[in-house]
Amino acid sequence: MTAPAVAHSINAALYKRALLRSPSGTTGRPARRETSLPTPARIRGTIASIVDQPDDLREIRIFHKALADVNRLRIVRRLADGPASVGELIDHVGLSQPLVSHHLRRLREAGIVVSRRAGRETICSLRPEAFGEVAERERAILGMG
Repeated sequence: MTAPAVAHSINAALYKRALLRSPSGTTGRPARRETSLPTPARIRGTIASIVDQPDDLREIRIFHKALADVNRLRIVRRLADGPASVGELIDHVGLSQPLVSHHLRRLREAGIVVSRRAGRETICSLRPEAFGEVAERERAILGMG
């Protein structure tokens, strides 16, 4: 099991400064903070997120992450009934306007929702074809069809 030892040595080098601090009022003797080191799994996850991912996988990841939030799913379910203004979505979901706008931005970035201006209102619509497009891409990327 050399991987945890390697991860621990990398971790110790990265976090040595945070672990050894001199508390004010002492004579410069380093004291250990009461923090724990991140787990090897956390370190691997951080490294994996830094590594450059292929574009096709990134697109699929963005789509699925957009649907991984309950509030965004509630917005999508409401938009499945038809277009709605941001004000209507705020009332439906029960979140603040900035939060609803944040969720709509994530859904737009994933290609699930489109927005248009109508005077002072923003009208949002669901792109139902987005689900089929992503399913086709996933099958092609994974070699399933």
